[in-house]
Amino acid sequence: MKQPLTLTDSDLPDVWRVADTESGKGQRLALRLTIAKAGGGVLAALGGAISIGEVGLAVGAWIILVGFVAALASEVVSWIFQPERAWYDGRAVAESVKTLSWRYSICAEPFLPTLAEPEATDLLRRRVDSVTAELSEQIEFTGDNPVVTPGMNRLREQPFVLRRDAYIEGRTKEQQSWYAWKAKFNRNQSRTWRVLLIFTEIAAVALALAKIVGGWPVDYAGLLGAAIAAGAAWVAVKQFSPLASAYSVASKELAIQADKLRTVEEEDWALVAADAEEAISREHTTWLASRTGITRRLR
Repeated sequence: MKQPLTLTDSDLPDVWRVADTESGKGQRLALRLTIAKAGGGVLAALGGAISIGEVGLAVGAWIILVGFVAALASEVVSWIFQPERAWYDGRAVAESVKTLSWRYSICAEPFLPTLAEPEATDLLRRRVDSVTAELSEQIEFTGDNPVVTPGMNRLREQPFVLRRDAYIEGRTKEQQSWYAWKAKFNRNQSRTWRVLLIFTEIAAVALALAKIVGGWPVDYAGLLGAAIAAGAAWVAVKQFSPLASAYSVASKELAIQADKLRTVEEEDWALVAADAEEAISREHTTWLASRTGITRRLR
């Protein structure tokens, strides 16, 4: 079966693959440590809630100890390994390399079709080297195709119409669909967590009132308070609502961009395609800034 003409993840250089893998590892570790820290606080609150009677006091003390140890261990591991740095920096490098790879493959600015292959390849290597320079001590970039792959050269050698169609289908529309799905997912998650937190807060208020009037001797309100704090921390880390808005805007922008690209003439292609990549890069730059407070332009 003939492989469709496009640029898939398997056609991207190994620099992208390494950065993407390291970013994924950092993300998973960072989120697990966040869960462990928040869960440790909730566990400690649970121990305090059940510390009634001689047996309950002993069991509760051990639960409190385990909860605080878990939170402390998570904090120490986070400080030592700094998974957020690998997550954010790896993502920035991966997205920068991906946009450079697409620009090279479809002859967008600055990799114009008038450039000979050695010149275009050398320019791409210099751009990628500048992107990865800051992470050279953290990530070992290896592989058989560190910068330019056969798939990238194959697409670059195609006529304008084929390059244009490959970019529209394999990059613009694919990204637009992904952003649309992520916008819906994050919007649903935001609503779900908001409802859960509201019901938990209502329960905490009811239990606090019950304890005041003497009808509820066990301090479960404190436990629910810890659970609310943990839920709020998780929502803050995941940023469901801001991401839903950002992804929705990016999806709409790319849908408009796809229609525009279909009517572009060959002489205008290099600049218009570069503008399309800028639209994708803006979302990633905004995401990175929201996480780190640092605005780093993705090349």
